[in-house]
Amino acid sequence: MTKTSVYLSDEDVERLAVLAQREGTSQAEVIRRAINQYRPQGRGDRHFAVAASGQGSGRSIADVPEEEQLAGFGS
Repeated sequence: MTKTSVYLSDEDVERLAVLAQREGTSQAEVIRRAINQYRPQGRGDRHFAVAASGQGSGRSIADVPEEEQLAGFGS
């Protein structure tokens, strides 16, 4: 196990203390449990700009070649 430090707001420190006391466990254990329960949120639809306008191919801007992106900008 590795020790680490976490900066928390005063409100979060109080909440953590209350949770640990209520559960009869350490604050570190509350944090470990929270990390184990954490599930990252998806990034959502990355085609929103093109899809919303009804124009274009619907592909991601990351897939458009730089030359195509610069077309019409004097390059």
